[in-house]
Parts: sequence; C-alpha cells; structure tokens
Amino acid sequence: MNRIKFSNEINFIGCWNINNDDLCRKLVNFFEKRKDLQRSGITGYGKDEKAKKSVDISIDPNDLIEDEFKDIKIYIEELYKCYQDYKVQWPFLKNNLKTLDIPSFNIQKYEPGGHYNLMHCERGSLQSMHRVFAWMTYLNDVDIGGETYFEHFNLKIKPEKGKTLIWPAEWTHAHKGEVLKSGLKYIVTGWMHFPFKTQVPQNV
Repeated sequence: MNRIKFSNEINFIGCWNINNDDLCRKLVNFFEKRKDLQRSGITGYGKDEKAKKSVDISIDPNDLIEDEFKDIKIYIEELYKCYQDYKVQWPFLKNNLKTLDIPSFNIQKYEPGGHYNLMHCERGSLQSMHRVFAWMTYLNDVDIGGETYFEHFNLKIKPEKGKTLIWPAEWTHAHKGEVLKSGLKYIVTGWMHFPFKTQVPQNV
C-alpha cells in the first residue's frame, strides 16, 4: 500500500494504491462467479436507472469467516492499512474516532452507459447519520469515462486498478460516478460508521 497525492489542496480525500493486482482480479472473478448474488444497483431512494445503473453484490461482514469470502477478507485488511495511514495524516482521528465499524458493503459492476449520475453524499438522511467515512477501491483500469467527480472540489478521479479512496460522508463531499463510455468498471465500496452495540464489530 502506498499513498497517492493527487491534489495540493486540502480536501480530506485520502488516496492510496493497494498494489495487489492479483487481489483485484480475484474480487472481479468472485463477482462474475456469484451470479446468484447479483442485483440491480439501487440508491437510497430505491431503483432508478436514471440515477444509478449498475449491477451490485452486497457483502455481509459476518460472511467473511467463510472460506469462499477469504479474498474479500484480505481486501478488508488492505483497506484497514489505508485507514491507519489516513489517521496518520489527520491525528485528530486517533483520539476521537478510535473505533469504527464496517457494515454491509458492495462490489459493483458498470457496463458501457452505466453510472451513478446522481450527485449525492453518504450522510444525507436520519437513516445514514451514523456514517463517518465512505471508501472505494477501483478493481480495474478504465480508459474512457467512469470517473468519480467531487463537485465542491471540482475534482475528477480516474478509475485505476487498486486505487483506493477514503473520504468524509458529509455533504461537503457530494460526488457522482460519471457515465462509463467503454469497457467495464468494477469497484468495491462501502462506509465506516459509529459502532452499533447490536452488530458484530468489524473494527477499523
């Protein structure tokens, strides 16, 4: 894992490359193999292909103890390393956000014309107020389209295999996934939130 600097401005968007092409390939293969888990992508408002057009698999962290999910567990360990480095960059987090949990998260596939074109943030309702950070890793290289656009920073991030982002869930980091023009785009994405006592902790 190595840190990537893509802007001289302070925007609180952490960026790394997990430097594990084989792991990215295995997550893509898992997605393609598990047709039984694939569902049309939805937003917080439900299914609407004008807002989001993708195919998703939802992963329950409690399943990571199963052997068939071992590569996803390894990925979460890589994500943990990224978050530890994020705390190095922002020391306030070490003392004030010592423990965060990861709830169910998604592996997503976008085909040409696919997108998450709805400008949104990850903490936009009472139901999502527990979210602190969002995270995402691009699992393959994309030639044309599919960038993640952060509106308030006028920042576009190109999908590249292994590139991993962590950013605040607040409205300040409203973003969208632009239309994919060619090829395929695979990502794994989710949230970090304040712990729930009733949930099996996946501490980061």
